[in-house]
Parts: sequence; C-alpha cells; structure tokens
Amino acid sequence: MTGPRSSLWRRFGIAACLALPMVVLTACGNEEARFPNRDNFTATANDYLAQRGHVCLAKYDWPITVPAGSQAPDAQQMPLLEKLGFVAGKDVAAAREYALTDAGRQHYLQLPVVVRTTTQTVVHPADLCAATLSLDRLVGWDPPQTRDDRTTTSLLFTYRIALDPWATAPEVQQAFPLLARAIQREGTMQMRLGVHLTRRGWVADELDLH
Repeated sequence: MTGPRSSLWRRFGIAACLALPMVVLTACGNEEARFPNRDNFTATANDYLAQRGHVCLAKYDWPITVPAGSQAPDAQQMPLLEKLGFVAGKDVAAAREYALTDAGRQHYLQLPVVVRTTTQTVVHPADLCAATLSLDRLVGWDPPQTRDDRTTTSLLFTYRIALDPWATAPEVQQAFPLLARAIQREGTMQMRLGVHLTRRGWVADELDLH
C-alpha cells in the first residue's frame, strides 16, 4: 500500500534516522568531556572562575562595628570604604557602626565564599568583592584517583586579574594587603583547584558545595 499513510511513515522513518546520529554524537561528546586532558581541564577551570573567580575582602556580615581605639584592620578599612561611599558610619556606644550603602551593595556579591582551614570548611553566603580572576594558564594536574566510585584530581593554574575601578587606588591596595598580593602575583602564583568527574565531565568540587 502506497497511499498517504505509507508516505507519512516514510517521513517519520527519515526523521528518526536523522535524529539517531545526533543522539550518538551527543553521547560521544559527553564521553569526550570526561577524558582527563588539557582541553577538558582548561574548560573546567574557566567554568569555575566564571562563577567563583572573585577577589573579595572578607567582609561577610554587616553591619560591622569598630570599637573605639581598635587597631584591627577594620579600623583602617571601614573609614576608607566610607570615604568611597560604600558604607555609612554612625557612632554607637564606645564604637562606630558601618552599614553598606546602595553603592556598596553593588559590590556585595551574593555568591558562596568557601573558607577552608585545617579543621573545617565554612561557607559564607556573600562578600564584598573588588576584582575578578580569569584563567592565565593551566600548569598541570595530578593523576586522577578513584575511591568509592568518585574520581577526583586537582588542577594547578595561574590567573589574570581585572580590578574594579575603585580598587586600583593605591590607598585601597594598602588597606587590603590580600588584594595587593593577588595583584602582585598575577600570572605567577599557582592556584590549586579540586575537581571531580561527573556524567557531563569534570566539575570543581566547590561548585557542588551546598
């Protein structure tokens, strides 16, 4: 029988045959993304830096109170941020209290900040940030290791840094030595990034923290 119904099935058959290679190519593409090679690890580092590559100032919680006569870093940093218009200060009992202004909130990024010590990992929900990192060069990686069905490795890379305009001022870099150090070590400091294998390829460990 060669009527309209037969013609319809032929059209569906052609469509199915055309769709099949796309499925195969997609599967092959996913498998290629799982290989431990330079291209895949470069893409993983770029993806991580695009999401979390911010240089921040460890100002997680606001308002910040500076006791009178304090010699802590906040005693120098908060007046500078007030001068820049990022915070507003008010006198309280034996102290000065600083809160973010609208201008300051533009730099207070609501992105998780992971702080690791030898005993614990703390995730802060936001921070005041001054610059953005991008990948300079993938230096290398450790041989992948599989344990309990989880394959992991760590990458070594150097970075480029793009400062927010206000962070280029010498007084800002003097007040925030960690920022100054990040600037000085651009292109030379090797950063380590833990990654693990997923169905879609390699992903930074930090992006899976909740």
